[in-house]
Amino acid sequence: MSIGDRIKSIRKSVNSTQIDFAKKLGLSRNAIASYEGGVRVPNEAMIKLICTTYKVDPFWLETGEGDMFTAIPESIIDSLVDEFDLDIRDRLIIETYLQASESQRNAIKNFLLTLAEKSAKKK
Repeated sequence: MSIGDRIKSIRKSVNSTQIDFAKKLGLSRNAIASYEGGVRVPNEAMIKLICTTYKVDPFWLETGEGDMFTAIPESIIDSLVDEFDLDIRDRLIIETYLQASESQRNAIKNFLLTLAEKSAKKK
């Protein structure tokens, strides 16, 4: 699997189109298509940007070895669980949200905002 194939795998894993994936990186769709197609190879700065933006393990992106995504620091999640006395389902919701694509997060936010507005109107 080439680095272009791995970039495509990242994009598909986050349920993103080439346009949306590129936009989040400040690139054009053609740039992503050229990486995925093997026409161009991303430089170190682009590799770092992809890894930072999409929480990808840089070693995996460059070599294909290991896990695609970096683990969310457990200590942060553990702190939230302890501080707010959350249960296992709360933890799963937080982890799922953090790993969701931008469009999935927007859908979740819209749903929660609708609930908040309905709750505020009842008061």
